[in-house]
Amino acid sequence: MGNPHKGAGVDKSTFVGIILAIAGIVVGLLLEGGKLAQIIQPTAAMIVFGGTIGAVMVQFPLPVVWKAFRCFGHIFFRRRPDSAQKIADLVGYAMKARRQGLVSLDAELNEIDDPYLKKLLTLAVDGTEPHELRKLMELELDNKAERDDYIPRVFESAGGFAPTIGIIGAVLGLIQVMQHLDNMNEVGKGIAVAFVATIYGVGSANLLFLPAAGKLKIRMREEQLLQEMTLEGVVSILEGINPRTLETKLLSFLSEHEQKANTGGYRRNLDRMDRLDAKESK
Repeated sequence: MGNPHKGAGVDKSTFVGIILAIAGIVVGLLLEGGKLAQIIQPTAAMIVFGGTIGAVMVQFPLPVVWKAFRCFGHIFFRRRPDSAQKIADLVGYAMKARRQGLVSLDAELNEIDDPYLKKLLTLAVDGTEPHELRKLMELELDNKAERDDYIPRVFESAGGFAPTIGIIGAVLGLIQVMQHLDNMNEVGKGIAVAFVATIYGVGSANLLFLPAAGKLKIRMREEQLLQEMTLEGVVSILEGINPRTLETKLLSFLSEHEQKANTGGYRRNLDRMDRLDAKESK
């Protein structure tokens, strides 16, 4: 997954969800007569988050942990896959290959920004057989999916460790309280403070780490689906499939709403090719 901020839009669902969750907890605390200062304990936060990160680093290699935290921004900022434009491009390439031959796509390679599509078309132009291209790139997609699967697993593990680390923090707090039983006025306050670590552990696991893992799985599946669609498109071009049939085939990768919004791409590509042919004939 690339830079989450480049060409990305804000994921309102994530921001609204976090705000609602925190607001519900804080308002509930205030309605019960509590104070916000009671749950703001830097020491408890340090124990929970420091311990959780340490445990995750023990379980996963450092490069995996680092990549996971770099991908964390994907839950707040979403780069929506432009599947409609990808289909339009693939249908355009199919029409050009049908009219001018597959080798004519070589001139298009320098204008392609998507490295995956560029790689596919380069292999196609170089004469790779359709079944060999499919086999090669499906293997690459499977290996990439297996590597990417570690990223949400990092956050799932953090969601499992955080509550336990919170309990450790609470026990440490209780140990300190028990050492001052001679001052019973402070015992109640000390016990309350000790359990803040448990709140941090359970709260971070269920409001942050586990939801982040779930959303990252969705983001990665969207990216995988786009690459699968791209592979299917290029293989179909190699097989000489009719561009209109190709458009119908690729639209099946989209949701019903997206399909209705993006019909007619074949006609637009056909008009564009007719204008180019007319221009070249002059």
